Amino acid sequence: MSTVIVFETHSWSADNDRGIATGWLPGQLSEKGRRLAAELGERRRDDGIAAVFSSDLRRAAETAEIAFAGQDVPVLLDWRLRECDYGTGNGMPATELHRTRAGHLDVPYPGGESWRQAVERVGGFLAGVPSRWAGRRILVIGHVSTRWALDHLVDGVPLEQLMAADFGWREGWEYRLPRHPAAP
Repeated sequence: MSTVIVFETHSWSADNDRGIATGWLPGQLSEKGRRLAAELGERRRDDGIAAVFSSDLRRAAETAEIAFAGQDVPVLLDWRLRECDYGTGNGMPATELHRTRAGHLDVPYPGGESWRQAVERVGGFLAGVPSRWAGRRILVIGHVSTRWALDHLVDGVPLEQLMAADFGWREGWEYRLPRHPAAP
């Protein structure tokens, strides 16, 4: 029996309002984000979630805290679920950062990491999931790099294809994790 991973992005942040690429900066939710996080909790309340794993960056952790407050489901923070580290680009205007994104598939951002490195980092998290959560339904709250890792490592979508497409936000994605996911 496979493990089902439900992926949700962190809720809308104050940096999203300002058009900032937060990267490894903590960020915080906006008022809209806090409302969306509460809606996430309601949407997933009776969804059979055994555990919630969240990036440890503040905007993601805050999403998990609000969404699952008062619920009897463990919320576990994991640094490997973080966004790509844009290095010196953390906190710059998103349009400016994304203009050069394709050049950082394999070449790290100055002082940061490449998208492939970020996906491999998330792969380390995925490799450990079956040892405790095999056959269960878990929720992961993360970022673009988290979703790309799931699309690439679980569904086999090439990273080049993911980079060329718009993110296409929606209310959750589901993945079936084999007992032994592909190593990063």
